[in-house]
Amino acid sequence: MSKREEHTVFEKEVKEFLEENLPKHLARKIEFGESVSREELTLWTSTLDKKGWVAPHWPLEFGGTDWNLQKRHIFDVVCRKYHAPPLSGFGFNMVGPAIIKYGTDRQRNYFLPQIRSGELWFCQGYSEPGAGSDLANLKMSAQRSGDSYVLNGSKIWTSGAEDADWIFCLVRTDNESQLQKGISFVLVDLNTYGISIKPLFAFNRKRLWNQVFFDSVVVPIEQRLGEENKGWTVAKSLLGDERLMVSRVAENKRVLGVLRKNIARMKDRSVLLEEAIKKSVTQIEIALLALEHTSLRFLQTADKGNNVGAEVSLLKILGSQLIQRQDELIFQSIDHLAVPASSSESQEAVPRWANAVASGTYHHRGYTIAGGSTEIQRNIIAKQILGL
Repeated sequence: MSKREEHTVFEKEVKEFLEENLPKHLARKIEFGESVSREELTLWTSTLDKKGWVAPHWPLEFGGTDWNLQKRHIFDVVCRKYHAPPLSGFGFNMVGPAIIKYGTDRQRNYFLPQIRSGELWFCQGYSEPGAGSDLANLKMSAQRSGDSYVLNGSKIWTSGAEDADWIFCLVRTDNESQLQKGISFVLVDLNTYGISIKPLFAFNRKRLWNQVFFDSVVVPIEQRLGEENKGWTVAKSLLGDERLMVSRVAENKRVLGVLRKNIARMKDRSVLLEEAIKKSVTQIEIALLALEHTSLRFLQTADKGNNVGAEVSLLKILGSQLIQRQDELIFQSIDHLAVPASSSESQEAVPRWANAVASGTYHHRGYTIAGGSTEIQRNIIAKQILGL
C-alpha cells in the first residue's frame, strides 16, 4: 500500500470513529463557538484515550500513537472538520512531552496517566508583568529552603488557571547567572497554600486569562523537572515538533466550513455584497490551499529526518492572519446578527449559530500574539532566514 493509500484509509477510519463517538451536542457547541465544560472535555478526552488516540505524538510506551507528522496533520484536520473539541494543549503538547523527556519515573507514573484520562489539567506559568515576549527577564523567585523551594511572584495571561489542577512554571533560582542560565522548571499543585488566582476578562466578557499570585509558596524540590538552573532547556524542548504544527490549517478549514454555512443562512443581502463575499471566500480558499501545501512540505521534510529551520515562523504568521480574515468576513456577512447581545432578551432573539460570532472574532485577534507574536516571528525570519 502506498503512502497516499495508507493516508486515505486512515482518514476514513478517523471519520468513522468521530461519527460514532463524538457527541453531537458537543460538536454543535464547538461549531457555534460556545463554551465547553471541564466535564464534557474530560469525557471526550477519556473516549480518545480508550481508543489510543489521545496523545498522537507521544511514544507508544507512554500511551501515545507515535504517528508521523503527516498522520497527525490528517487526524487534526478531520477532528476539526467534525468540530471535535481540541484537548488541553498544556497537558498533551507541552508539559506531557517534557515530563516524558526530563521527568523521573515517579513523575511519569503519576502525571502521564492522569493527563491522558483527562483527570488532571495543567496550565502554563511563563509570562509575567514585564516578561512576556522577553521571557528571559522573568522575576518570580524560587529560593531553596531545605528540600523545598519557596516561590514568590506572579504569572499573568494564564489561560485556564481557573479549571487547572497544576501549573508548570519557569522560576528564577539563580540571580547571579546570565538570564537564561538561572531559570528552573517546576510543577506546582494549584491547591498549595499561598496561591491565589484572579480573573482577567476580555472585552467580549469571557474569562480568557488569569493572574496567578505566589506568596511564599512551598514546593518540594522533587517537583522540579530537569536540572536546577536548566529550565530554559526544558522550556525550549516543549516546542519540539509542535513548532511544525503552528499553521492552524485544521482550524482554518473548520472556520471556512462555518463561514460557508453562515453565508448560506443569510438570504437578504444585496447582489453587490453577495458578489463581494463570494470573491473574498475564493481568495481565502486559495490562500488556505497554499498554506496547507506549504505546511505539508515542511512536515514531509521533517518525517524524512531532515532539519526544518525558522521558515515555520511564516506558517505561524499566515495561519493566524488567515483565521482573522475569515472571522472578519463571517462578522460582515451575517450583518446585524453579529452585534453582541447586551441582555438576555436580545441574546434570545439572535439565532444560536450567530450568537458567538462577534465574541469569536474578538477572541481570535489574539492569535497573532499567542504562541509567539507576529513581531517576534518576523524578527526570527529576519535574523535566521534573511540574515539581517
